[in-house]
Amino acid sequence: MKLIINGAAKEVAATTLAEALTELGHGGTKVATAVNEDFVPAGLRSTHELRDGDRVEIVAPRQGG
Repeated sequence: MKLIINGAAKEVAATTLAEALTELGHGGTKVATAVNEDFVPAGLRSTHELRDGDRVEIVAPRQGG
C-alpha cells in the first residue's frame, strides 16, 4: 500500500498504524502519530486501519536547548 509518511511517498505491507511503525523502524520508540491530520493515541495504533494514500505523520521528541 502507498502511504505518505512525513511528506514522502512510501510503499508498506502493513495494514495498521502499529504495523507500519514497526515496518518503518519506529516500533520501540516513543513517537506521536497522526493519520490524515487526526491524532492517533498509542493505545489505538494496533486497531487503526490504514488505507492506500493515507497521510501519516510520525513525530519523535528531541533533546535540545
